[in-house]
Amino acid sequence: MESAPAKTRRPGYKQEFRREFTGLEVFGIAFSIIGLLPSIAYVGPIFCAQPLTGVCSSVLFYSVPNGGASAMVWGWLVASFFILLVGMSMAELGSAAPRPEGTLSIFATALYFWTHSLSSPRYRNVLAWVVGCAYFSDFCEQQVSMSRFAAAASIGSPNQSFVPTNAEIFGVYAAIVLSHAIICCLGTKVLARLQTVYVVLNVLLCFAVIIALPAATPSEYKNSASYALGNFTNFNGWPDGYAFILSFLAPSWTICSFDSSVHISEEASNAATAVPWAIVYAIGIAGILGWAINVSMAFCMGTDLNAIMDSSVGQPMAQIFFNSFGQKGTLGLWAIVVLVQYMMGSSMVLAASRQSFAFARDGALPFSSWLYRMNGFTKTPVNTVWFTCILAILLGLLAFAGSAAIDAIFSLSVVALYVAYAIPIAARFLGENDFEPGPFNLGRFSAPVALVSVLWMAFMGTVFLFPTTPQTDTPDMNYTVVVLGGVMILSLVWYYFPKYGGVHWFTGPVPTVERTAANSLRGRDSLEKTQEKEVSVSEQNV
Repeated sequence: MESAPAKTRRPGYKQEFRREFTGLEVFGIAFSIIGLLPSIAYVGPIFCAQPLTGVCSSVLFYSVPNGGASAMVWGWLVASFFILLVGMSMAELGSAAPRPEGTLSIFATALYFWTHSLSSPRYRNVLAWVVGCAYFSDFCEQQVSMSRFAAAASIGSPNQSFVPTNAEIFGVYAAIVLSHAIICCLGTKVLARLQTVYVVLNVLLCFAVIIALPAATPSEYKNSASYALGNFTNFNGWPDGYAFILSFLAPSWTICSFDSSVHISEEASNAATAVPWAIVYAIGIAGILGWAINVSMAFCMGTDLNAIMDSSVGQPMAQIFFNSFGQKGTLGLWAIVVLVQYMMGSSMVLAASRQSFAFARDGALPFSSWLYRMNGFTKTPVNTVWFTCILAILLGLLAFAGSAAIDAIFSLSVVALYVAYAIPIAARFLGENDFEPGPFNLGRFSAPVALVSVLWMAFMGTVFLFPTTPQTDTPDMNYTVVVLGGVMILSLVWYYFPKYGGVHWFTGPVPTVERTAANSLRGRDSLEKTQEKEVSVSEQNV
């Protein structure tokens, strides 16, 4: 066993946050960011089989036209299994990373810290840089809150005919993000307790739909088991096999950002156990409940898929609810969806602000000296909260650039995450390192699970780059590859830029306790020498 002083001398970060998050609350932030039912209902204004209102979209636009009911059910189940493998590989890294409270805290920089510590010396700096840039680009996912209220307004309008303007959407979005900033400036204890509320409301909403939807659906919309579990309808023109693969995008979109538990580990008690299990439980529970929701909808959506896809509401799930609950019932249920979606955005800002603080601590962001500050009253990184939210609002201006720009940004968020996930998982086995497993350990299955995880992310990352239909045009093209390539190229240009590039100054995570520990040791040595001199003088006097 390694002694406590030896651990203290190892490079890492000093403890700067209050540890107020319990295991349930660490799980809560990952589960609330997944935001199961709101995420199934809505992802972004992207990848519609047909142009709708231009307001919003749903992951059902991946599964309904690419297999119909059976793709919703079985596509979700297959993809959830592989996502769980990814989460287990991430959980192993997370379990090995923490250190005893009061010594080292290296978790907040998680992905790029893991990359730097596990990669071979020759490549660790540039790989950590790329992972950091890829993950930072994922901040744009904060935009998921922007159109939920517009959908609610459409449901409540006569004949569901209301279509908000881009300015109205952006105004609501900006107000939501600013309110998230105010919430996330609160103290750690308040933010931790809120996660319990978020978990309870998320789970209750899921069960409400799973139970109430079959009970309320009129007979004309109810489907037989053979249809719900076996019907395959392909609208988009891809071969049936590839169309089924495209249905995997629905759970891939929904069950992501589960690493958010990692970013608040400096605020968690018993992080070595709480964080990895939070990741696994969040994915597992989301996979099971999400599958149950899809099964419920498959039995209660009717057989007219075109009517669902072409709904004036612009939301396939909202139309399914409308057919079953009527206008007032759907409005009531959608109000809860809006609330849970709001909580989802709040948790996203919380995790993003902690990641920004970690990057600033290592000098990897512009204005790092300003961002790397703790508020004296709340003991939280207020500056990075506002930095994250202002950046999200600026990215929200892309709403005025048209759906193609927003589409590419939203797709980038998942693909960039997969890049940031895959590199440290692979580096553990391919790099030169002294990785020591933590309490959560897959044992002999670690390498096979990691291999499948990396291959899965590489495969799905490629699928995310394809357009919705094989026959596409310039407006409907998927520009994710352009945006992703741009981000990666710019990050490398920034790194290798003459004189000012990261290659000249970036050395990876910057320890904040190594110097303190060294000073402590020097102080102890100085004290021992002083005591020896005093003893020597005393003996001479005698």
